Amino acid sequence: MVTQRDVARRAGVSVRTVSNVVNNFAYVAEETRAQVQQALDELDYRPNIAARSLNRGRSNLLALVLPLDVPYFTELAAHVVDRAEERGYTVLIDRTEGAAERERQIVMRRDRSALFDGFIFSPLGLTEDELRNWAGNCPTVMLGEMRVDGVDHVAIDDTAAAKAATEHLISLGRTRIAAIGVPHVPKKSSSRPARQTAAHRSAGYEEALTEAGLPILPDLAVPVRRYQRQDGRLAMERLLDLAEPPDAVFCYNDLLALGAMRAVLARGLRVPQDVAIVGFDGIDEGRFATPPLTTIVPDKERIAELAVTRLLERVEGDKSPAVQLEAPWRLMVDESTTGVAGAGG
Repeated sequence: MVTQRDVARRAGVSVRTVSNVVNNFAYVAEETRAQVQQALDELDYRPNIAARSLNRGRSNLLALVLPLDVPYFTELAAHVVDRAEERGYTVLIDRTEGAAERERQIVMRRDRSALFDGFIFSPLGLTEDELRNWAGNCPTVMLGEMRVDGVDHVAIDDTAAAKAATEHLISLGRTRIAAIGVPHVPKKSSSRPARQTAAHRSAGYEEALTEAGLPILPDLAVPVRRYQRQDGRLAMERLLDLAEPPDAVFCYNDLLALGAMRAVLARGLRVPQDVAIVGFDGIDEGRFATPPLTTIVPDKERIAELAVTRLLERVEGDKSPAVQLEAPWRLMVDESTTGVAGAGG
């Protein structure tokens, strides 16, 4: 087995320098880092994870807790696993489907928290109070819906992205623009689930309409219980039954958009000629829809990189205040709004 001492001898550096490169510590000169990396590659060095874990008192296991019934998170999970493996960590994935009881079973048990060095978690069912009380037990980075004071979080600017999606529809001359996925209005309570993404996307949708001088019409804003295809289809059918149906729809995720598209086509209408449709998430399935879906594409690779890096900083002992980290996104324009393949992709 190749050891770090072998690598140090090949690279002409100290064993400490090799260790710093293997563990991705920042304070190594780039020339030295490249020299060590070349030796690592030439010798096909593989870290001894078990020994390193014993030395550090860690498991080198990370938990990734996600609602995997949504393809966006399935695609994101692959990037998280890749980034963690590059750093010598193994990721165990737990699926929750957004069920509060399942989330509690996974994260509230102290024996499970002790098993992992840290959690990357996208909660849907737990409340702010539950999350705030739990997060101090183990290094945690949150993704997705909820943002809780005192807990690191990685996301995109949902408001800006939603505004861009709506502005795109406005630029095409659409004037009755509906939204599918707006939040139900709950009673104010710290014990409620804090689903904030829908509220941010609604803010962007309304801001774009207001700036364009278009009215915000309650009949065109449809809430859904879940962000699944069937919910999008039912919401779109409701919109098509209006005396004045919309000529465009902004859906708060791609699954809703695919369901909405199905409802439009089932009525004998055309996409985008009769109803233009925009989704959100940039999942692979949307590219193979008929027509291919215009959508907001979050940079999933960057989200994974930010989440893993921040979590491992916490694992290494970083006690600095919690941060809200932002990843980039882009509007990918396709046939569901323009009728032209890859018009702005």
